[in-house]
Amino acid sequence: MFELQVDDTFDSAHALRGYKGSCENIHGHTWKIQISLKGDNLNSIGILHDFRDIREKLGSVVKYLDHKFLNDLEEFQEINPSSENIAKVFYHKLKKEIPAISKLTVWETPQTCASFSEE
Repeated sequence: MFELQVDDTFDSAHALRGYKGSCENIHGHTWKIQISLKGDNLNSIGILHDFRDIREKLGSVVKYLDHKFLNDLEEFQEINPSSENIAKVFYHKLKKEIPAISKLTVWETPQTCASFSEE
């Protein structure tokens, strides 16, 4: 089994509705987002998936999220823009474009992250 990972970062703010503490207030992060792809078979030139293509598709998500107040986005009108929900929402969006995606991880800080996968 082969596994690829591609990372990017974006800056945005959120406020966790219903949270009892300081995270209920608007606050920002430099988020790191990482997608992982898995597969058994390489193509005819020996690659699982083109890194350039992965970076481009992940880059469109990063551009959409960068310098935004996440609570204002359509995806987070009904649910909190927590790391967990960000990972789940954008996993499903990217899965449509990159079927080999196996996991999406979002870091709020260098020490804390949340992942979503269907495994």
